[in-house]
Amino acid sequence: MRIFVTGASGWIGRALVPDLIEAGHQVVGLARSEASAAALTAAGAEAVRGTVDDLDVLAGAAAASDGVIHLAFKHDIAFSGSFQEAAEADRRAVDALAEPLVGTDRPFVLASGLAGLKPGRVATEQDMPTVEDGSAFSIRAATSLAVLDYASRGVRSSVVRLSPTCHGDGDKGFMATLVATARAKGVSGYLGDGANRWPAVHRLDAARLFRLAVEKAPAGAVLHGVAEEGVAIRDVAEVIGRGLDVPVAPVAPDEAAGHFTWMSAFIGLDAPASNTQTRELLGWQPTGPGLLEDLAKGHYFQGS
Repeated sequence: MRIFVTGASGWIGRALVPDLIEAGHQVVGLARSEASAAALTAAGAEAVRGTVDDLDVLAGAAAASDGVIHLAFKHDIAFSGSFQEAAEADRRAVDALAEPLVGTDRPFVLASGLAGLKPGRVATEQDMPTVEDGSAFSIRAATSLAVLDYASRGVRSSVVRLSPTCHGDGDKGFMATLVATARAKGVSGYLGDGANRWPAVHRLDAARLFRLAVEKAPAGAVLHGVAEEGVAIRDVAEVIGRGLDVPVAPVAPDEAAGHFTWMSAFIGLDAPASNTQTRELLGWQPTGPGLLEDLAKGHYFQGS
């Protein structure tokens, strides 16, 4: 298949592109810069210059493809206080990408998230997000539901809900941020008793799931990019503390914003999730190291 990938030079995209090519697919990647375009070309993909705001570019590339994987999201502005703006831009991009596929039965795969789906209990692929509060998170949840609705319009659409942490060497997301915070504050912190759990998945396993989804996920499928159902945040904090040789301690709720900054909205989430239905549907078997094992390898603690 000729597959158009947004976010192709991003964290998961850099693992997904070679996986797709190795499986015999032709990859066209969206590139925001000359450097990204050069990296995609070097990886064996074709580059299309543009951003997720260039809706005509997205629509044209989608129309010329046999399938689309949408990984891109404006994380840079989302995590600097403009999550709603990023979520609204994502919805516009999704419609631009999906509309050319209507009535074709071609696949469209969306990267979405698991954080906050069903707090306090193990979320399954059957669970649907709440979209009634009008928040930025609600907007992104509504986008995932809109993608599933395209299944009724002749698109083989599916949603991959990713774990809050998609870890690995080179990660600059949540785990890297917790390490940087612990280094800067001189303490590896957690909220409350730290028993709240995050699901986790290694980057290479996540990339393989996206390939399987574009190849064979049925229309309307919800998939969980989860290798570990739930890792206690206190356990994460303890490995970080050992890695940096700093103490491990709870952070009071009224001090969370000052300590964790933007991460304070996420650090206390209890968001375990199952992958049973995903594995059974696609034959996906995560093989990468677990989160604590990956942290213990030390690559998160290199540098300043």
